[in-house]
Amino acid sequence: MKETNSDRANDNAEASQNIAARRMDQNSIDFGYRTVQRSDKAGLVRGVFNSVASRYDLMNDLMSGGVHRLWKAAMIDWMAPQRHQNLVDLAGGTGDISMRFLSNGGGVACITDINHAMLQVGRGRRDLQRMANQISWCVANAEALPFESQIADFVTIAFGLRNVTDRQAALNEAYRILKPGGRFLCLEFSHVQNRPLAKLYHSWSFNILPVMGQVVTGDAGSYRYLVESIRTFPTQEVLTDMFAQAGFAQIRVRSLSAGIACIHSGWKLD
Repeated sequence: MKETNSDRANDNAEASQNIAARRMDQNSIDFGYRTVQRSDKAGLVRGVFNSVASRYDLMNDLMSGGVHRLWKAAMIDWMAPQRHQNLVDLAGGTGDISMRFLSNGGGVACITDINHAMLQVGRGRRDLQRMANQISWCVANAEALPFESQIADFVTIAFGLRNVTDRQAALNEAYRILKPGGRFLCLEFSHVQNRPLAKLYHSWSFNILPVMGQVVTGDAGSYRYLVESIRTFPTQEVLTDMFAQAGFAQIRVRSLSAGIACIHSGWKLD
């Protein structure tokens, strides 16, 4: 059948719409349930943590009933740090992971975060001040780290990857700065598989946590975003594929608390 000018016009219009949609996808990103320009997300995330920095650690205890401490301990136990090993902790915030790494036998730690206010709170922690000669602090974006390649025995990120604009770039950077034989671990909220528990967890997250955030920090909106960011984060399977794309091998996943959180681990073999 002969193609008409009208057919060609419709095809061209459809093609143009598809190109525009792809460009929109490339230029936009999730910020909780909102869609924002990629160039804006880092600033929005910085605003969230500027608002909650002074009460961040307290809220972690209140939100999880202290269970986040068990999750972090599980990650450190899996790492089994040694005195000769060094850590670069991405989105390290107030230094909780680095403190645990050093307390459990690690050598030195560099705490990086895009948010200066969170690092300042960490610098004021007495337990970290006692380790000052083993700790360095760096304001840095996990997507473009200011470090040479192959300098770390461990790289970690705990409850931070979902706030990163380009998560694959962050995984690529973690791989780049690891020494051959080094290991990357990501502790993050996940997707609960048990339906009754998932329903209860969903109700708690959306109905209680923003209210708690308002009472403790005066900011319900930031905690509403944090809850939404968990729902829009990739599944364990998708994140495993992203690890592999970055070059990691021997990738393992451990679910925690029925899937409320999980740890992904990957090795840089060469």
